[in-house]
Amino acid sequence: MINAFNVKNFGPIKEATTTFGDLTILIGAQASGKSLFLQLLKLILDKRYVVATMDKYNYVIAKNPDNILNFYFGDGLSKMWNEETTISDGVNTFKKTGLLGKGPVDSKESLFYIPAQRIISISDGRPKNFMEYDASTPFVLRQFSETLRMFFQYGLNGSKVVFPIGTRLKSGVKKSFQNSIFHNGKVTIDDTSGQKKMQLSVDNMNIPFMAWSAGQKEFMPLLMAFYCLSGPPQNVVDRNQYNYVVLEEPEMGLHPRAIQSVLLQTIELVQNGYKVLLSTHSQVLLEFAWAFNIIKSCDATEVQKGKLLRRMLGVENYDSISIMMNGIFDKRINTYYFNNTGEGVRSTDISSLDVTSDDLDISDWGGLSQFSGKTSEIVSKVINGDYE
Repeated sequence: MINAFNVKNFGPIKEATTTFGDLTILIGAQASGKSLFLQLLKLILDKRYVVATMDKYNYVIAKNPDNILNFYFGDGLSKMWNEETTISDGVNTFKKTGLLGKGPVDSKESLFYIPAQRIISISDGRPKNFMEYDASTPFVLRQFSETLRMFFQYGLNGSKVVFPIGTRLKSGVKKSFQNSIFHNGKVTIDDTSGQKKMQLSVDNMNIPFMAWSAGQKEFMPLLMAFYCLSGPPQNVVDRNQYNYVVLEEPEMGLHPRAIQSVLLQTIELVQNGYKVLLSTHSQVLLEFAWAFNIIKSCDATEVQKGKLLRRMLGVENYDSISIMMNGIFDKRINTYYFNNTGEGVRSTDISSLDVTSDDLDISDWGGLSQFSGKTSEIVSKVINGDYE
């Protein structure tokens, strides 16, 4: 395992340096290099698996690392790795030619990647296979979709129920998802058309996938990814092979209450020993990290701290959640701000999330809390009769 990842002069990234916590949060505006940084991490860690997968699907590499980069990131993007690019883990430096090192056909992944565009993987209610996408689609999305397809086909053990499943997820997490997303509905498989597709059974109605709410549709590939990484062992996806989980923008399409539910499952992933790297535009997730650090450093007992955290997440009454959170305050959350200054993207360590800091990158949480601060200031002025 590596504990840090440093990238210089790769595409729009001028310099991004991170040290991994148990949970590492990346924030920044759109097109600030977060996804490229995370996809590059996946490529460096799992290059043998990536190349073996390309061989499997008959992509022609021809001993050219640029071909790998184009197949991996998308057509024409190999130029992001140029002569000035430096990539390291703080100890080892990685060369472009190192991508050519082939591995066996059964090379295993070490990083499970959940991409931001995950809804594309089940856009019509069924996971698609790797080759249904064209060459412009990033490898991480194609591979994620293929993983979900295999789990959908073979990981449910013949059951037609996708949610809730008794053997998947902690009871408190499951109940939280039920309350915030499905509202006592049941997700089942409809195969009357000849293809297995999901439907939502609620109030004596069977609702086809395309008629679901946007949030429910966005959540399903995330839920299936959580199934792959939790619960009893199953043959389709070996969760024990993974050391890292990347979760891009888990808040997409979700109400803040549902984001809290996703946070619960993220905590379980951390407690299960994964290094979780999460990119986000959600203030909710930064508020969680901020509050976590404050609770962690306070004088309360561990039991009291756990109660405070569970109360914040609205699950104080679930014994399974209480057990799941044992030792959680031994974990570390690191936060990095990816800022495009106009001269390239640079990362800043804002892990303290200190709202009193003179460094605006830290006190404004990389801009995520800036609007709240401004609105509070304006409202305060209006209340005091100050209209200037």
